Amino acid sequence: MNFEVSLSTCWCSGRHEDGYEMLREIADLGFEYAELSHGIRVVLMPGILKAVDEGWIKISSTHNFCPLPVGVMHPAPNYYQPSSPSTQEREMWVRQTLATLDFTKKLNAHRVVMHSGSVIGRFLFNPFRKVETLKKQHGDDEDLVENIQYLNALEKAKNKMLKKAKPALHHIVESYSRVLPRAKELGLKLCAENREGFMELPLDEGMSSFLDSLPEQESVGYWHDTGHAQIKQEAGLTDQFELLSLNSDRLTGFHIHDVTEDDRDHSELGTGRVNIDRISQFFQPDHALVLELHPALKTEQVNASHKILQDLVTKRSRELGLQ
Repeated sequence: MNFEVSLSTCWCSGRHEDGYEMLREIADLGFEYAELSHGIRVVLMPGILKAVDEGWIKISSTHNFCPLPVGVMHPAPNYYQPSSPSTQEREMWVRQTLATLDFTKKLNAHRVVMHSGSVIGRFLFNPFRKVETLKKQHGDDEDLVENIQYLNALEKAKNKMLKKAKPALHHIVESYSRVLPRAKELGLKLCAENREGFMELPLDEGMSSFLDSLPEQESVGYWHDTGHAQIKQEAGLTDQFELLSLNSDRLTGFHIHDVTEDDRDHSELGTGRVNIDRISQFFQPDHALVLELHPALKTEQVNASHKILQDLVTKRSRELGLQ
């Protein structure tokens, strides 16, 4: 069994009007797989289906919503949220997610990367405002996770958020429960992604229990984003490798990118602070390994990242006795 090394269309979808040409650009860089990210406009769909039918590119995964809601012309994975207090918004999330599942099945893909909502809108103010201010003040001058003032502010903010999160989490589980039977019917896995936003759900520490709370367990997975985890780790909110360890039995795939010294994520591998080599110890042959790179990166930077990832896959394959 081979690893699925993939490139997310977030790198190039914005500059294409033809899905066929978009995927051709990715294939020409040596990728056998592509992930359809959350910027896939309806106009790109016919070309995507044609390319997949011809067989020269495979789809490792899609990212909800895919395609975008009609009339939306920019990446918008949080356009509707399953956590919303609005019944109408949750209904639209369900409809749009079901459309993503049906499109994913047509592409012979098996994984759908999911954002799971937030508690934004339930506060008259941002409980993390003081935390964010302290983070900006200290910058890279000291290790924030050893700063008592910062840690106290972080704990207070997190406790405030958790008190407000219960209704949102209830809505999320309810919303997932409405689409998971369809995912099971189609043979798909919904993969909950760890998020970078302080107000997004579920919190990293609650990811395992959140997944346990969902029905249709065979249709549920965990998706790990290396950049999101790095940002949260440096903010004192998680530990990248503890998060991976706790959810390793549910891992279905990765968004792989680096975080540079000036806090730019979706950056070229090897240019920042993410320990990709250590993360690769969690790679398994049934995972999708997706480079999720910023559209501003040049082709040479994509190629350099691809080379690093391929070398890690080769090394991991030898460790697992696959070569």
